[in-house]
Amino acid sequence: GIGEEITGATLEVLRAADQRFGLDLQFEEAQIGLKALAKHGTTMPEGVLERARASDGIILGPISHLDYPPPEEGGVNISGVVRTKLDLYANVRPARTRPGLPAKGGDFDLVIMREATEGFYPDRNMFAGRAEFMPDPDTALSIRKISRKASERIARRSYELAMQRRKKVTLIHKANTFRMSDGLFLEACRAVAQDFPEVETEEVIVDAMAALLVRHPQHYDVICATNFHADILSDLASELSGSLGLAGSVNAGDDLCCAQAQHGSAPDIAGQDKANPSSLILSAAMLLDWIAAKRGLENFAEAAGAIDKAVDTALARPETRTPDLGGALGTRAFAGHLVAALA
Repeated sequence: GIGEEITGATLEVLRAADQRFGLDLQFEEAQIGLKALAKHGTTMPEGVLERARASDGIILGPISHLDYPPPEEGGVNISGVVRTKLDLYANVRPARTRPGLPAKGGDFDLVIMREATEGFYPDRNMFAGRAEFMPDPDTALSIRKISRKASERIARRSYELAMQRRKKVTLIHKANTFRMSDGLFLEACRAVAQDFPEVETEEVIVDAMAALLVRHPQHYDVICATNFHADILSDLASELSGSLGLAGSVNAGDDLCCAQAQHGSAPDIAGQDKANPSSLILSAAMLLDWIAAKRGLENFAEAAGAIDKAVDTALARPETRTPDLGGALGTRAFAGHLVAALA
């Protein structure tokens, strides 16, 4: 899909930030997905994951996972593999309104913290095999996995983030139905909350949360949820903020971080220079910010802020937007505009 185009645009912006802020960045590229499948018989060629593990950061372009063959035929879900094999358990998904860009839910600024290594995802919650199967031709079963360890660590990252923001965490669950699994998630989160008495905690059932996000997203600061619930709610929040095409995110572990756009690969516009690269560019800025915090590198934080500001400034004016937001700039021209702004 549009993976190669918006990844190329993102690298242009990062190189401009590198030149201005002296980041000393080096890039190594690896081909994955459908082209890799045609060439190597797998969407994730041997050695790619090891090279990613040895890097200081990862940028993962959108993938057309829906078009992949079954895993046994080489159709590896790269997002799932990257998150689980590299233990990038915290999928951080901010959603905020931007100056001059029409929003659907009023002005707000929130972050959804999504646990990314288990839950209702059959490709990542079993030691061996898949957690989805058919005991007979007319019955399909899927197993959900919730562990105390995964729940505790996403909760802890959520409360740590809330301490840097407005000191409020909303825990999302469906414990009225999933009494054991969501019950365990809540139990683990409540235990972590005891270590952060300054942070306000509230608990909201997931279906009610979908309505409440539409009604008053301004009410929320940090939202902590299991994999499946957070995946859905984060797309809703991003669309309310203006567009899913603006939704940056990172998959963060304790020692490594991966920038990945929230949206999909949009094969219908691939190769047409129409794709909005903002999401992956903003994700890359989040990656720089993560590195800055981990290593105490002020210039990386400054670069992240400058990229974010450049995107805000561009989106504020119709003439410097991409077609999905009513503008006329193509992918390359939009990236060029950001490069000029950073210079």
